[in-house]
Amino acid sequence: MKEVIQYLEQLERNNNREWFNAHKDEYRAAQARFDTFAGQLIAGIASFDDSIRDLTAKDCTYRIYRDTRFSSDKRPYKTHIGTFICPGGKKSGYAGYYFQVGPEEEGYDAGTMLASGHYCMEPQALRTLREDICNGDGDFEQTLRQAPDFRLDDEGKLKRVPNGFPKDAACSEYLKYRTYCLVCSPGKAFALTDNLLERTVELFRSTYPFIDYVNRAIAFTRDEL
Repeated sequence: MKEVIQYLEQLERNNNREWFNAHKDEYRAAQARFDTFAGQLIAGIASFDDSIRDLTAKDCTYRIYRDTRFSSDKRPYKTHIGTFICPGGKKSGYAGYYFQVGPEEEGYDAGTMLASGHYCMEPQALRTLREDICNGDGDFEQTLRQAPDFRLDDEGKLKRVPNGFPKDAACSEYLKYRTYCLVCSPGKAFALTDNLLERTVELFRSTYPFIDYVNRAIAFTRDEL
């Protein structure tokens, strides 16, 4: 992964179309290296999560081009490369495993990070998941304990328990989340280790119960339609 990060470091300093086009071969080489890793990561995750077994790197890896139409930040390229491994591929709407590398220590924009879950669930699926948490007698919290290297992403967390749910329930804090996603920021050095693949697979293995829990709610909602 060293060559991929070195390329992203250069891109971070030269985030413009002229430099990118002049170094297109370097981009293609970095992307190819990452895609190879993504394919190996899919195979590793499939050893404990059969739902993603038939995926390819192309099904999961994101383009480096930024959508700047509605953003004040007009930099044309992302300064990270990421892959989202979930049932049906990155556009399926299911929860999954996200891995990215970047030139910085942490942060979604340019850091190395792992995430497991779903960032933008449909309203009905979100309600179903909250109902499962309420009725689960602590089983949701148990999935969190099995992934001690991760934390729940509290971005956009509500100040109050949503309407229709008990305010004094033992699980009330978990009902306030709008994003049900576990995150881990292990730092750039993590991405440079010789056993990166094995360590990443083992970290994601610890989040499988959480992924299974979230996807159960999503699948139930779709079956109801």
